[in-house]
Amino acid sequence: MSDARPIRLAVLLSGTGMTLQNLIDQIADGRLAAQIVQVISGRPDAGGIERAKRAGLPVEVVNRKSFTDLASYSRRIFDLCRGRRADLVCLAGFLQLLEIPPDYTDRILNIHPALLPAFGGKGMYGRHVHEAVLGHGAKVSGCTVHFVDQVYDHGPIVLQKTVEVHNDDTPDSLSARVFAAECEAYPEAIRLFAEGRLRLDGRRVRID
Repeated sequence: MSDARPIRLAVLLSGTGMTLQNLIDQIADGRLAAQIVQVISGRPDAGGIERAKRAGLPVEVVNRKSFTDLASYSRRIFDLCRGRRADLVCLAGFLQLLEIPPDYTDRILNIHPALLPAFGGKGMYGRHVHEAVLGHGAKVSGCTVHFVDQVYDHGPIVLQKTVEVHNDDTPDSLSARVFAAECEAYPEAIRLFAEGRLRLDGRRVRID
């Protein structure tokens, strides 16, 4: 990406939109040189829809139940991204798998609230992740930003940030600390992508 203009982001969500709000806030105060050109919600009742509207962002609901197959569902989403000339697609609590077209291969990021490959995969999102971390007795947790492929939480890892797990942690208290790390990690990964500093070498992501 050239630094001549802010990177153009499409943000996909299914829930409250807290990650979207973090990106909105960081763009507004100049910490992230980006423009959110499209928000897509996978659910009509997602709280992130109102966050997008309050920020004056274009938002579309693309409900999986309205499509007969994954291919047509994915096509609709990426048609919206292309229509807005999105440079990078950012999953922000988006819960659906996607069929990734060639022109968006290695141009989709996701953030996961654990240290992948641990505590990832189908059904591992939100509170479920933090309950699993505590139930397993892990001493550290954190977040992972990774490129998206055709498997849940599987693509090459861009960066990770760790947090300690405290003896008295609950899923809510751990979630809050992990989310604070997410608020740093996701914009950092977006900046690295925008600066052209991420280089894929098999499953490794080299940062130049």
